[in-house]
Amino acid sequence: MTDHEASDMELEREVLVIEEEEDPFLQFIDYAKSVLSPDKDYGDDRKGPSWSWIASRILRTCIAYSSGVTSAILLSDLFQAWHELNRSGAPKKQSECISQMKKKHKRAKLPNTVTIDSIYEKKFLSLNSVIEAVIIDTYILPGTNIYMLHLGDFWSSNTIDLYLHRRFYSLADPKYGVLKKGREVFLTGCRLRTATGGSGHARLLPTEYLVILLDEDQNDDAMLLLAQFCADCFSSISLDRVYQGVSYSLRARIESITSLEVQGKYGSLQRKQINLVDDDDVSSKFILWGEQVLLANLFSMGSTLALDRPFISSSTDSALETSEELCLEYGSATQLYMVPFIRHEEQVSVALTQNHHKGSKQSRALDPSQGVVVSQVSLPCNSQGSVDFSNCPFRSFVVDLREKMTGISLYGVVADIISNQESVLSVMIQDVTGAVWARLHFARSWSFGRLGLGHTIYITGLTCSVGTRKSLELRWVENDVGASFINISCLPALLNSSCLHKLSCLSDLSAEPAGTWICRVWLDQIQHCHVTTRLSHTSCGYFLDDGSSEDLKCNFCQRKCNAELARNFHLKITLADESGKLFAWCTGQTAVELLQITPDEFCELPEEEQIMYPSSLEHETFKVALVNCRKKVEGLKDHHDITAWEVTRAMKCE
Repeated sequence: MTDHEASDMELEREVLVIEEEEDPFLQFIDYAKSVLSPDKDYGDDRKGPSWSWIASRILRTCIAYSSGVTSAILLSDLFQAWHELNRSGAPKKQSECISQMKKKHKRAKLPNTVTIDSIYEKKFLSLNSVIEAVIIDTYILPGTNIYMLHLGDFWSSNTIDLYLHRRFYSLADPKYGVLKKGREVFLTGCRLRTATGGSGHARLLPTEYLVILLDEDQNDDAMLLLAQFCADCFSSISLDRVYQGVSYSLRARIESITSLEVQGKYGSLQRKQINLVDDDDVSSKFILWGEQVLLANLFSMGSTLALDRPFISSSTDSALETSEELCLEYGSATQLYMVPFIRHEEQVSVALTQNHHKGSKQSRALDPSQGVVVSQVSLPCNSQGSVDFSNCPFRSFVVDLREKMTGISLYGVVADIISNQESVLSVMIQDVTGAVWARLHFARSWSFGRLGLGHTIYITGLTCSVGTRKSLELRWVENDVGASFINISCLPALLNSSCLHKLSCLSDLSAEPAGTWICRVWLDQIQHCHVTTRLSHTSCGYFLDDGSSEDLKCNFCQRKCNAELARNFHLKITLADESGKLFAWCTGQTAVELLQITPDEFCELPEEEQIMYPSSLEHETFKVALVNCRKKVEGLKDHHDITAWEVTRAMKCE
């Protein structure tokens, strides 16, 4: 590399740094973090929210409020969500057994966990919610033979009663049952019966989806595991004996959890596949069908699952594409126990990269001889020994990536795209510290709308490892817990949320900077406006090649799309403001907003009116989002070599 090239790269890096310093979205995250984080001066030892949690929550709110958000809406939602997540309850009102168990409780909450206090507050409980409960008492409803569980949790001062499902009655026996005072259970698929009139308190209706937690350090639990679940193993299962009525009790480690969708004659059916490995390193599949997939919310990778009397079938009968002969299912007599995986924390040195990008004056004042500022943080490790960064208090940058990192979140722009498989897309993500390739694996195919070069994205749930070429590789799986992908440049709420953007002049874009820029412009030089309509794939918004082939294939997401076609505009137009002019292109709903007519309506106009139509829009004023899209996309013919700017959102100014 020549000195001239090196200086150009350094100049480009400095420009990116200055852009990030002025990014209102990042500034609002920092502001929200300062508001929500506890005041250390007053001795508060609670942890504040992580950078990625705040970013994800803000974007989730923007998606919910598509017409725009205010700082008050965002801060209110953040405060309420964080308060709910960290509710501690009133210890003086908690059961004595919960207070004692709380002292040694080290397990992290499951993703969908709700507290009993929140159930009473909201008077609502969704089916996929998880309740991590402790049994305070087991009793029979007076005058009936109905078993009830009186439940509490570690975070609530309230308690709630559950009508126990009859499949668990044998486990609630007063003498020999395991469902007794002090036992932890996980529940999901619960329905709430609210209190009405004089009927007393709210109660939980029976659910079939209950997992009993065991503690190997407790003698009774260790003896139960040894006596009931050590005689059988996967290799000892015989289909012939199963057909003769023999049942098995099996114990194995949860290796992974994957989601599948089965297409049937009358529609699709959800399916979860839990991959298990026993003590002999023999693997098997535990399959959940339909509503049973709710059970997967109770499992965590690395935990030990004990299955008493699972339904056993051949892989052929279960329509599984696997080399294994047998698979396990959740039958009517199946009982589930689990020894949860306790994630041990590891002291990780996090280079505070953001210190180098906070304020231009500070960036220039940094003394290189002082080295990079490093902070020690405790982060949990998963069952594979990878450090989980999903709750890291700081933002992650490309330069911070190392081997065996998981739960990574990145905020940056799309620098390149390669699409050569239907369900896999490779995206180069660039931030102020560098760029990295990420392989995105989808359940079926691309499902996040239009994505183009220069678009600002936020992605969570990335895993970093060293590949075969000894280089870092990022992997993302759509259905993994914590995985999300948000195209900020195309968010409908962006233009109407002044707290998350600032208005720029077109002259500010002369250096072709990265990121998403919001400008107030009018349409100019209409004589140079170029309007065409073309067929595009509705899932991803990319245009299709002109041709008469019966099987049309999308060049972007690599799937046949005959049934997913729509006619869209391809618009090239000049935008202007007081500071200058800019030639840009757009498609989809953005082009409809600018032209104020749909493609179908436009095509119905006579040819002369189509030619004259754009002139009626001259000097109309819009607020637009602009991104630089100069680089070509490999494998696509949708190039815009001359038109370097794309309008990703547009809104007419009244």
